[in-house]
This record gives sequence, C-alpha cells and structure tokens, in this order.
Amino acid sequence: MGLISNGSTIFDNGSMASGFGGSLVFLSKQTASASSSISFTSGIDSTYKEYLFTFKNMHPATDNVQFEFNLSTDGGSNYNVTKTSSFFRAYHSESSGESLSYRTNRDLAQSTSNQPLVEEIGNDNDQQLSGYLHLFNPSSTTFVKHFISVTNAVASADYSTNGYIAGYGNTTSSIDAVRFQMSSGNIDSGDICLYGIA
Repeated sequence: MGLISNGSTIFDNGSMASGFGGSLVFLSKQTASASSSISFTSGIDSTYKEYLFTFKNMHPATDNVQFEFNLSTDGGSNYNVTKTSSFFRAYHSESSGESLSYRTNRDLAQSTSNQPLVEEIGNDNDQQLSGYLHLFNPSSTTFVKHFISVTNAVASADYSTNGYIAGYGNTTSSIDAVRFQMSSGNIDSGDICLYGIA
C-alpha cells in the first residue's frame, strides 16, 4: 500500500516519487572519508533511462575548491568523455552583495576535462555543498548524454553559492561509470546516493 499526501503518491512498493516524472529507486550509496574521489562503476546501465545522484554535506579537505564530475564509457578505466556545457551561478553573501552570472570559465566546449558543479567551496567546519546531478539515458547508443545539475554550497568567503549546470557528454557510446572529486585535495566527508528513475 502506498503513502499518499494531498492526492499525490509519495511512496509505493518501496519506491519514492521523485518529482522528475517517475519514481526514485535507490541503487547505492557511497560515503566519503578523506577520499580522493568517489566513483560509481556499477548500477548505471540500460535498466533505467534516467539516473539521479544526490550530494549531501560534501565537505572538502581543501579551502576554495570546485566539486567536479566526469563520465566513463569503459567501466571507469578512463574518465574522459568529451563534454559541452553551460554554467550559471547565483550568490548572496552573509554581509552584503549578490550576483547572478554566466561563468564562462566553468563552461566546457568539447573538452574531456572534469565538469565543475559548484565553485569556491569553503572547508570551515560548517561549510559544505549539497545538490544533485541528473543524467539522461546513459545507455543509449544513438544519442549524446544530457545532464543537469543544481548545487548549493557555502563558499570560502562566507556566501551562499548556487551552481546551475547543464550540458551533454558528446558520445553515442554507453556511459557506465561516473566519478566525483574536488578540484584539489580530498573529499573529507559526505554522502552520494545513486537512484534510478522508473
């Protein structure tokens, strides 16, 4: 029996309604502990056409860094898929000042580099980032692989920074692994969960 609230099904048969047009099916969770990176090398296959990664309280060991990801077509032997993307940022400081800007220095244009998902994360004890990455139809051998990410972090200069990133992996090969890391130093702590969207 499902749990229904205000006419909408929230949980049904162990799955959670996602708000992304389907139900979230939990696949796996990895917890960082002074980790150089976190890689998901299983669970990304043709079972689902959409996958969702959630980031919870990702705390960097190094101050003023970016949280990044890359894609693999060979089970994680190489993370070097060519990507094209756009990156917008909104921020508001604890004292004053706000901005909305297009960050051309975080865009990728046919690059195999890591894609930043949020920038300038602080490593004070109370600073971290949370958010999600949505990956569409990674097993397709016909189409490129679109992704959308929204993140929020406490920046090293004590402001709230939101990253809005979208783009595509420019490959018709299947994506079967995803790696997350900081631009410098380890991921001190935090959880990343992987869901399929049924």
